[in-house]
Amino acid sequence: MNLDDEEAVGLGGVELIRAAMRKAARQLGWKGTTIGMIGARHGTMFVVQDVREVPQEHQATINDAMNDRMRAALHEVWGEQGPGPVQRGSVALMTQEFRAAVATGSA
Repeated sequence: MNLDDEEAVGLGGVELIRAAMRKAARQLGWKGTTIGMIGARHGTMFVVQDVREVPQEHQATINDAMNDRMRAALHEVWGEQGPGPVQRGSVALMTQEFRAAVATGSA
């Protein structure tokens, strides 16, 4: 997730948001690790990562998502015109969904 610095402060700051992310990860059964960095190049950045092994039945979906990310990265590196491919679980999409949840009070 990538928020403006002021927006992150308005939501309680890096540590509060990280704590909420850790709690959500635990509720999902994840073995998670979180990172929060204020004042990064693109604002305040947050990451939550599930570090469990990927079950075999989900491996194809994970591989597809990794291929989507590679295509998007190559789109940017090669300087192709137009918007890049939409990625499932992209930072922009997750940030948009987070902001919508905060706005509706369901975060």
